Amino acid sequence: MKKFFAVLLIAIIACFAFAGCDDFSEQQTPPENNKEEITQMYLTINGNKLEVTLAENSAVDALVEILKQGDIVYSADDYGGFEKVGALGHNLPTSNSQITTQAGDVVLYNGDHIVIFYGSNSWSYTRLGKIEGRSVEELSSFLCAGEGSVEVTISLK
Repeated sequence: MKKFFAVLLIAIIACFAFAGCDDFSEQQTPPENNKEEITQMYLTINGNKLEVTLAENSAVDALVEILKQGDIVYSADDYGGFEKVGALGHNLPTSNSQITTQAGDVVLYNGDHIVIFYGSNSWSYTRLGKIEGRSVEELSSFLCAGEGSVEVTISLK
């Protein structure tokens, strides 16, 4: 009988000991990053909307955070016969580098101006994104190239 109680006591102790040994691997794994990755924004001019594929840099991250609060509307004007440029109304971090732009490039100039190209230029900019799949003629028409000021809306939707 003593052996029976001894075995029973050992079995009970073993149950309690193993009950405390849980698999914590799920808890030790870092939580999934629930941050939605935003890879595009939209430009709207005169009711026409085009998608911009976003670059990956701190200026884009800051711009996306601003756009999460609401759309940005600004006035853009022709400059040099190859771009529309306008004051963003916000300062963004820059990571300027000398680049030769192409039609469809969207860049940050001086940290607070957005430039949308319908032609080409070589200068020091921070790349924000690119309008893809549009011809120079389509981009010129969308941007009302040569027609003066346009109201541009930047949005995430």
